[in-house]
Amino acid sequence: MNVKSVEKQEKSTVELVIEIGAEEFEAAVQKVYLKQRGKIMVPGFRKGKAPRKVIEGMYGSGVFYEDAINEVYPQAYADAVEQEKLDAVAWPKVEVVSVGKEGLTFKAVVTVRPEVKLGEYKGLTAEKSQVTVTDEDMDNELKPYISRATRMVTVEREAQNGDTVVIDFEGFLDGKPFEGGKGEDHSLELGSGSFVPGFEEQLVGAKAGDEKELDITFPEDYHADLAGKAVVFKVKVHEVKEKQLPQVDDEFAKDVSEFDTLEDFKKDLAAKLTQRREEQAKREFEAAVLEQVVSNMEVEIPDAMVEFEADNMVNDMAQRVQAQGIPFDQYLSMTGMTMDLMREQAKAAALERVRRDLALNAVVAAEGIQISDEELEEEYKRLSEQYHMELEQVKQAAGADDVRKELSLKKAERVIYDSAKEGKAPAKKKAAKKKAEEAEADEAEGEEKPKRRRTAKKKAEETAEAEEKTEE
Repeated sequence: MNVKSVEKQEKSTVELVIEIGAEEFEAAVQKVYLKQRGKIMVPGFRKGKAPRKVIEGMYGSGVFYEDAINEVYPQAYADAVEQEKLDAVAWPKVEVVSVGKEGLTFKAVVTVRPEVKLGEYKGLTAEKSQVTVTDEDMDNELKPYISRATRMVTVEREAQNGDTVVIDFEGFLDGKPFEGGKGEDHSLELGSGSFVPGFEEQLVGAKAGDEKELDITFPEDYHADLAGKAVVFKVKVHEVKEKQLPQVDDEFAKDVSEFDTLEDFKKDLAAKLTQRREEQAKREFEAAVLEQVVSNMEVEIPDAMVEFEADNMVNDMAQRVQAQGIPFDQYLSMTGMTMDLMREQAKAAALERVRRDLALNAVVAAEGIQISDEELEEEYKRLSEQYHMELEQVKQAAGADDVRKELSLKKAERVIYDSAKEGKAPAKKKAAKKKAEEAEADEAEGEEKPKRRRTAKKKAEETAEAEEKTEE
């Protein structure tokens, strides 16, 4: 492999011209031939036994070139990027310049990490929510425990909203049963909205032993076979049950927790809720501070970098879905999505992730942050304990460079957060500047009233400058 030329281009791209010599390319062609010869039928030869020259004579001398290029260029590209010390942040655009017995020459347009002009990142101010816990909050915290301790008791009366009825039912369309319209000993909570509209309402007032016919019209947006159709459900009521709520007292606390008194149980719930809200307030405070760091930097982000991150996000989702035993194609079909649509929808989140990554990497560089071998080893031990894996397995799964990078970004975050202060967040500087940009765009639309438009632009620029000076 030989890097013939390196040319910096606009929008954080570098064009490499890479040569692969005749001997190396010939080895790739031979490797492809050995892989593919078993699939090629040649008259007069047993399958897989035709010499390469015979196959090339039949199909052309370049019959194996395309696959040989795919075989050899990825490693050549990787070696060239490493040799030139390029920080590639997206897939390259590759174009073959020439290919033949003399070897392979190709161009690779590499998107590299853009230059970041870091603004203020220390001593920033942001608002932090004050954490409180009200009586209503405590009632909501108790609800799950009350729900789990609630018993269903059979009653001999007419069913009311909130009761559960145990029923058999069967649906008929034009006098004939339809698929999916039958159930036996089904428990249905009246008022839950879990059945088609009108079904539950018509069972209010029913008693055990009642048999009813319910006239139902399916909604227009229901399943295609039944949308807008009028049907009849024949229903038999077996039981009516009501919820019997527990007495919320010390005995209740003993049943649902490790505490002996309701007061101690509530104190524990309040402490845990306070901790959760404090952690949430801290996360929101840190997110607001980091957003200021991102807004303060100046950088031109390449589209390819965002697209690459969006692809990574979609691939991560595909792996999570498939880990649950669902083929990703099936998941896309179920959700009415396509890969292209999912990538497009991921771009906004991908852009935010890229912006944060660029800002934090700039802080790493500005602070000269480095990760020692001891810190790296401690992180491996932590990951080993977290994922219940052997230490050596973790080291094989997580490369040292990746772990060091992650740790350095966390250190950069701590530099930002530890120096931040609680208080009123600064006004956004972009507002006034936006007016100037809009005035300039307005001016470019036509030549009407040029003096008035220039004045508006000038005023907006002066306002932006004045606001910036005031904030400083």
